[in-house]
Formats: sequence, C-alpha cells, structure tokens
Amino acid sequence: MTTTSANPATPTPRDGSSRARRLRRTLYRGDPGMWSWVLHRNTGATIFFFLFIHVLDTALVRVSPQAYDEIISTYKTPIVGLMELGLVAAVLYHALNGVRVILIDFWAQGTRYQRLMLWAIGAVWLLVVVPAAVVVGIHMVGHFR
Repeated sequence: MTTTSANPATPTPRDGSSRARRLRRTLYRGDPGMWSWVLHRNTGATIFFFLFIHVLDTALVRVSPQAYDEIISTYKTPIVGLMELGLVAAVLYHALNGVRVILIDFWAQGTRYQRLMLWAIGAVWLLVVVPAAVVVGIHMVGHFR
C-alpha cells in the first residue's frame, strides 16, 4: 500500500510545481460579469473624485477669483486633456452599465440576458466613445497648438 502526502480533495496542477499550485489558488479569472462590476466600481470612484475636485475648485471662486484663475490655468495641459477624455469614457461606461444593472434588478428576464446586455453596452460604449474621443481630440489639438 502506498501513501501520498497530497490531499486528495485538493486538485494538483499538471506539472506538480508548488509555484503553479500557488498561482492557481490566488489568481481568480472571473467572468465578464465580475470585470464589469470591478469597472463599474472604479468608474464610480473616478467620477466621485472628479466631482469632489470640481466642487472644491469651483468654490474657490468665492474666496479668491485670482486663485481660481490660477488653478484653472493649471488644468490647461495635454495631460489634463487626456484625463478629460478618460472622464468622458468613465461617465459613459458607468451610465450604460448602470442601466444594465437596473434592468438586471427590475426586469424579470434581466439575469437571463445579463451577459448579452454586457456585450451590448460594450458595443454602444464603443460607438459613443469613439466620436467623443474625436471631438475631444480635435478640441485638444486646436487648444494646444
């Protein structure tokens, strides 16, 4: 009779290495629904951060209009222009995925079609974000010339 030290309930990797076993236990490869949840949370946090900064710098106009003008002038850089494009992309994804979440929650067939709706919002997002990127890009080229 032979004895093994491996737990029969724990599947072992094909190559048997401890590194492969460690990676298999710690690396979660979720389905698209999980990634949409992560992206929805990240875009929500990004939008919240933008709104927080926006309220602070807009409130600065009451304290000192000159300081407000200085702060706004620091925003007129190509990097901030790219951040604006990222903000547009984040708002569009967050809004579209929010409609998807509402449909999943309140439509009787929502859970059945949630994956199809995810791919549909991805397609709609691309169809909307590409023209928005062109418009923001044209604005940036004209502004930073």
